[in-house]
Amino acid sequence: IFEGKFPYKPEVKDGYLGTAPVKTFPPNGFGLYDVSGNVWEWVRDLWDKEAGKKPATERQRVQRGGSYMCHRDHCFRYRTSARTPNTEDSSAGNNGGRCARTIKGANVLEELKSIDWMDERDENAEL
Repeated sequence: IFEGKFPYKPEVKDGYLGTAPVKTFPPNGFGLYDVSGNVWEWVRDLWDKEAGKKPATERQRVQRGGSYMCHRDHCFRYRTSARTPNTEDSSAGNNGGRCARTIKGANVLEELKSIDWMDERDENAEL
């Protein structure tokens, strides 16, 4: 969440003017990091039914979760369920993505714990 007088005077109370590195803050109750905030995350969904018929410069896809630029005077969307449209050719420091994996089985939490997660901070990790 933007800290300070938006957008002109950031206070940087958390130590980051823009995005924070992955796993900077504690995980949620499910052990998941960075579920909302930091950057709006692109998702696969089109914003409307007609979007697929438009050129990329006009076609809008869904973004979720809010970003570090959300502020109470500007944006109340700093939550996991928040959605907003943006054109496919857009780029900005508060837009990003998340790699996702389909999890099968009845005990999702146990399966999450068993996954060998790659440390996102490891610059030498293979993708």
